[in-house]
Amino acid sequence: MERQPVTSGNLAEVGYDPELETLEVQFKHGGVYQYFNVPAFMHERFMTADSQGRFFNAEIKGHYPEAKL
Repeated sequence: MERQPVTSGNLAEVGYDPELETLEVQFKHGGVYQYFNVPAFMHERFMTADSQGRFFNAEIKGHYPEAKL
């Protein structure tokens, strides 16, 4: 999955596959996680959030099934 850099203290890159509704997040500490069943509107809200790290912690982490790559 192609990821793009984001401006965040904790997040390095974010990718999204709209067909699979899968969000992929690379953290600055090196881990990469996938989050499943994430609707396209949540990805758009995530990418346009004032603070992507804060949005991730409040709206993504713990709200969608995840797997570490």
